[in-house]
Amino acid sequence: MTKDLTHGKPMSLILGFSIPLLFGMLFQQVYGLVDTIIVGKCIDADALAAVGSTGSINFLIIGFCIGICSGFSIPVAQRFGAGDYAGMRKMVWNGAWLSLAFSVVMTVVVSLFCRQILTLMRTPDDIFEQAYAYIFIIFLGIPVIYLYNMLSGIIRSLGDSKTPVIFLVLSSVLNIGLDLLFILVFDLNVAGAAYATVISQLVSGVACLIFMVRKFPILRPESKHELFYDAHCGKILCNMGIPMGLQYSITAIGSVILQTAVNDLGTTAVAAVTAGNRIGNFLVCPFDALGSTMATYGGQNIGAKKTDRIREGLKACTILGAAYSVIALLFVFLFGKYLLLLFLHAEDTGIITMAYRFLCTNGLFYFPLALVNIVRFLIQGMGYSRFAMLAGVCEMAARALVGFLIVPVFGFYAVGFASPAAWIFADLFLIPAFFHVYHRTQRLFSES
Repeated sequence: MTKDLTHGKPMSLILGFSIPLLFGMLFQQVYGLVDTIIVGKCIDADALAAVGSTGSINFLIIGFCIGICSGFSIPVAQRFGAGDYAGMRKMVWNGAWLSLAFSVVMTVVVSLFCRQILTLMRTPDDIFEQAYAYIFIIFLGIPVIYLYNMLSGIIRSLGDSKTPVIFLVLSSVLNIGLDLLFILVFDLNVAGAAYATVISQLVSGVACLIFMVRKFPILRPESKHELFYDAHCGKILCNMGIPMGLQYSITAIGSVILQTAVNDLGTTAVAAVTAGNRIGNFLVCPFDALGSTMATYGGQNIGAKKTDRIREGLKACTILGAAYSVIALLFVFLFGKYLLLLFLHAEDTGIITMAYRFLCTNGLFYFPLALVNIVRFLIQGMGYSRFAMLAGVCEMAARALVGFLIVPVFGFYAVGFASPAAWIFADLFLIPAFFHVYHRTQRLFSES
């Protein structure tokens, strides 16, 4: 079930690995799309705005969880690429213990301060209680998020990008059914959408666990010492995982500041950004898939000390990212307004116009976003997660600048330029950073 990415043509390997990842990420977006469609159509625009107003804080907290798990999987990929299977198993088990600890602490802390966070974000009064009901339940599901992302990350590190997709398809179908059940039958409002999401993620996480136990004998411990927590392994995992988690959270801080500025513009603006982001998040999934592919590709080839393949992989992946950027932009311009009708009623013309403008502005800058994902995740896979974290600082600074200074002056029109500014700022740091770490790695390997 494992797959070695250290041999073969980079273009075909990257395509073959990223396509299953893409389908998995698309189905992850189905969670958000279904929630938004049912909430917007079956409840009302205020409920849609309530869910949308939690998006940035959701990204801040949940993004940290996902980043931690992604970081924990990189030492697994590196040791798999190096053929060090005993070391790989130690990383897996130590990652499991650390994930358990992080999930418990985070769940307690963010649940206790959830209401205060929404207050600091100046969530509009007319949607505050609905926003709180939704995000509080999502936060209670943090251990489930760790479960799925940790296990799926390990499976991908061993070269299997297809299996997690199967479980996401299962959970997506379940999510749709539970959404309809909780909202239409039990009348749980936005809380029903949150319950559906958490339960569906739990199912996919448990499915990954059962699959790993049955299908990956390479992960079965050969010594009881592999099961115990090891401080040295823990340090390696934390040095990789925490910066990646902070990268997501630091990036999200800028989104929180921007969301606060959007909240000040009123419920209509919040609903427009929510609808636009739902479409945009779906369209940029290929960039996320390419990024995750490069993390595994970079990790395995660094483990095998094949630096030439790193540069070849970057070139191939950049070509793929550029081609899709053009396709996505054309799609947004031609079909954006029609897609927004999935979440909004046709009579909501003001919201639709604002959301379409927001979506098109973002679409013009999809190629810089492609580079952010490809280069950042490749640097992480090479073992330099702190550089990737600094790119998150660049994104945060750009979004904060737009949110603090530009949106209050130019209003909603400026909101659409916040993410493009963040992507460009990050690229200005990441591209030189890649060549620095690439040449540094070459020197280290030549000296060893």
